[in-house]
Amino acid sequence: MNERALRVLEFNKIKEDLKRYTVTSASKDIIDELQPYDNIFEVTEHLQETKEAFELLIKKSAPPFEGMYDVREGISRAEKGFMLMPVQLLRIANLLRCARRFKLYISHKEEEESYRVIEDICEGLVAIKSLEDEIFSAIISEEEISDKASSTLFNIRRALRDKTSSIKSKVNSLVRTYSQYLQENIYTIRGDRYVLPVKVEYKGTVHGLVHDQSSSGATLFIEPMSLVNLNNEIKELRLKEKAEIERILQDLSEKVYDNIVIVKNNSKILWELDFIFAKAKYAGSINGICPEISQEGYFDIIQAKHPLIDTKIVVANDIYLNKGISSIVITGPNTGGKTVTLKTVGLLHIMAMSGLMIPAGEGSTISFFKEVFADIGDEQSIEQSLSTFSSHMNNIVNIIDNADEKSLALFDELGAGTDPTEGAALAIAILENLRQRGSKVVATTHYSELKAYALRIEGVENASVEFDVETLRPTYRLLIGIPGKSNAFEISKRLGLPNYIIEEAKKGISRDTLQFEDLIQNLQDKNIKAQKEVREAQGVKEQAVKLKTKYEEKLTKFDKIREKATIEAQKEAKKIIKEAKEESDKIMKDIRELEKMGYSSDVRQKLEENRKKLKEKLEKVEIDITKPKENEKPLEKVYEGQEVYLTTFDKNVIVLSKPNNKGELQVQAGIMKIKVKLKDLCEIKKNKVEKKVAKKKQINLNLKQVSSSVDLRGMDSEEAIYEVDKYLDDAYIGGLGEVTIIHGKGTGILRNVINDMLKKHHHVKSFRAGEYGEGGSGVTIAVLK
Repeated sequence: MNERALRVLEFNKIKEDLKRYTVTSASKDIIDELQPYDNIFEVTEHLQETKEAFELLIKKSAPPFEGMYDVREGISRAEKGFMLMPVQLLRIANLLRCARRFKLYISHKEEEESYRVIEDICEGLVAIKSLEDEIFSAIISEEEISDKASSTLFNIRRALRDKTSSIKSKVNSLVRTYSQYLQENIYTIRGDRYVLPVKVEYKGTVHGLVHDQSSSGATLFIEPMSLVNLNNEIKELRLKEKAEIERILQDLSEKVYDNIVIVKNNSKILWELDFIFAKAKYAGSINGICPEISQEGYFDIIQAKHPLIDTKIVVANDIYLNKGISSIVITGPNTGGKTVTLKTVGLLHIMAMSGLMIPAGEGSTISFFKEVFADIGDEQSIEQSLSTFSSHMNNIVNIIDNADEKSLALFDELGAGTDPTEGAALAIAILENLRQRGSKVVATTHYSELKAYALRIEGVENASVEFDVETLRPTYRLLIGIPGKSNAFEISKRLGLPNYIIEEAKKGISRDTLQFEDLIQNLQDKNIKAQKEVREAQGVKEQAVKLKTKYEEKLTKFDKIREKATIEAQKEAKKIIKEAKEESDKIMKDIRELEKMGYSSDVRQKLEENRKKLKEKLEKVEIDITKPKENEKPLEKVYEGQEVYLTTFDKNVIVLSKPNNKGELQVQAGIMKIKVKLKDLCEIKKNKVEKKVAKKKQINLNLKQVSSSVDLRGMDSEEAIYEVDKYLDDAYIGGLGEVTIIHGKGTGILRNVINDMLKKHHHVKSFRAGEYGEGGSGVTIAVLK
């Protein structure tokens, strides 16, 4: 993309606004390099990443960038094997933590919406929690190393505290002893050594080493000889502390060096993510949307707003270039908004092609252009001795040399700055040349010749900015399809020019010209109304299509979940049957072993018969899993409005359509309309409730006796949870209403674990601690549903 267009359209101001939403200076550097991408695939992908980040901000709030810094300097030092400072290590640890947390931030359940582009970017993030934890445990702040960084450092600092305490006691004693010779009854420190402020006339009285003298010369700072050894010991410990800290920092720096590839990769990905989420935050600030991308050179920007104009005063306009139209010629009064319209078209295209969402209405489409050229503004150059016309012409020559069918050219006041007749002719020739080579053009002009050109040439369309004659002010609304009316007579009349002068002026204009102006006014009024109705209808249509697509996707996802659940249920049932078969065979094997030890052949024969009966029953149950029951015979024919039973949902439904050639039809289940297979439909089940109740009662008769309590004492937490879960299943099937769980008092850990489990258990209605006589806090009473 040419730099002049980016400068003229003020894309640099957009980038400066974007920087305000970044966390690190590294991301700001990425924004500095931001330019429109040079292929449609990149444009689409970068717009998608911005859209996904925008949705994540709405659904999951701010991303976990807390504590993330620009650590390029630290990484560079580590890469060369240098020792890192505590602040650099701490920031690298923060970066690693951000990488780990971001993996959690974008994680989601299988059935939830995915974020393809951002998830692909995050695939490269690698958590190194061991290094992260080691740095955080060793470094407390940007200037302080923890005592726990190493046992050696801990011992040194403990010895240092002891020595410091001893020397303070000693020096306080000396202060009292020499108080009459001291300038003040305090001690002080010079060069990390404890000294006394001795009056200069008593320097011979206090024996020791002179370290310093006051500015007045009246005080000498003397280290008494009795403190020399203690001060030396403290100095030695401080040197050891410093050496140990350097060793710890060097050790951590080496570990960063060992993982430098991962650290560098994580940092680059996180800075890229910071940039992406800055785009999303900026989109929120301008109420941006993600536009569709066209490759055909046509665009339709609904309710477009210039992003650099205050949202309270900016006027939204529909700006579009329909198929078959290559150029738009915009006319209208000065300060009417023509230049702003030009800049809005160019800037929104550049923003979208740079992966930024744009301030426009949903359903907007922009086109992918290889180049956007802009000849806007007065760039008169005194140094180059160029007039306004010459400056514009230099730029137009460059556009003519480089524009092709993949280019968008924007011209403000094309042909201005010279003789009107020659300027108009030149403007028409330039527009025609660009039209013939397939370039898309939006141009503003005051020349009426260009209005006529747009009316005469196919593929060129007139447009105008609206002017309110009543208020004598522009409305800044763009009207595409209608050339602008001059309104000179109406404006003059409103300003008080006498009627006889206006009538005299009209005599100098041909009747055809006046009728043409009136026709323009009439068409303008009709076009405003027609455009409004078409836009509203188009918006409703697009909304309906989106809703249809959205619910079709939900229905497809629902069908997949249903099929998956059915398959999983059948697998689980087959697994249970298989385990039951294996268990029965094991029991029979054990019985045969017992029989060898004394059972008669008659007993063996009866056992074998029972085993066969059991096997037949299990096989029958297995067959029943995959085929309908007697009262669930599949229907061969159905009719619309028929009430039938849907086996996969265990629900009565209403038939809405006849089966297609695939055997599929639509039914209504409650408020949902779903597509099912004919083979899954049966006649309505009768007395379903009574049968279920009778079946439940019959099953309960054959159940083993279940105890009203379970004892967990002596078990660990995992074993206890497993035991309680199994026991609650048995108690529920056994029909028990209330059970006692014995966990003992102890430290209370087991009780808390069991209580947490009971809160979520599907069989438990409520629970409480045991009362006096029930076991007190050593038991928990659970009430079952």
